[in-house]
Amino acid sequence: MGKPTILLVDGMALLFRGFFATSFRGNFMRNSEGIPTNGMYQFLKYMLDAIETFAPTYVVCCWDMGSKTFRTEMLPDYKANRSAPPEELIPQFDQIKEIMDVFTIPNVGLENYEADDCIGTLARVHSKANEVLILTGDHDMLQLVDPGIQVAIMKKGQGNYEVFTHENFRDKKGIVPKQVIDMKALMGDSADNYPGVKGIGEKTALKLIQEYETIDNLLENIESLPKGVQTKIKTNLDMLHLSRELAEIKCDVPISCELEDALWNCDKGLIGDRLRELNFTNLAKLV
Repeated sequence: MGKPTILLVDGMALLFRGFFATSFRGNFMRNSEGIPTNGMYQFLKYMLDAIETFAPTYVVCCWDMGSKTFRTEMLPDYKANRSAPPEELIPQFDQIKEIMDVFTIPNVGLENYEADDCIGTLARVHSKANEVLILTGDHDMLQLVDPGIQVAIMKKGQGNYEVFTHENFRDKKGIVPKQVIDMKALMGDSADNYPGVKGIGEKTALKLIQEYETIDNLLENIESLPKGVQTKIKTNLDMLHLSRELAEIKCDVPISCELEDALWNCDKGLIGDRLRELNFTNLAKLV
């Protein structure tokens, strides 16, 4: 028998993805009270498909708990380029968590930290005795890949995943998982709104990390770099170090989750009733 599998669901990534995948024409599914439900519907579709595909023993869902975190204290502009969530999505945040309760899937989140940090922490703790699979569309999570930790990146189209493992990572990416952090420190991240080293893009960052392995080693050998790259790094040294801290997912957040609370063993009758209440009749058939 193989080890049990824990599916860690990146709640916000799935909810936002589900919302925008189904609202681009401005048609919102609504329940009988008129509250939009399209993000939740698509979220559940994604999640149930992943459960069917990967057959986990346990399922946990992790959430951001507000936009202010320790990262915004380090860099006030962190993620400041993101617009507020659409008003039709806002009531769905709490509702989807209630639905997770009906599924008896634990909702995990902690103020001042991102869902990524909760996922990283739970993955580290539970990968010793279990196989951990992280379900997300966020490539930042790839830094967590390790023996016992896989990341399933959702691709376009239902039920389409690219699974990154400790064994296949270097072939797919040309680096090892923890080098993802140093890559992002060099090239920055426009989605999270930190610049890294101005003028260094993905290609140069990849080349530098493949050659020097770490930023520390790169800085020790800075005199052997081409003059233009040297100048860029020296000019942006503080931001390079800050970007590295911002890019790294914290894996020691003070949270825990008892696995017996996360056993995938939902009450199909109860869930079917709740899904039908939401007018999710098609989904009720999938449970």
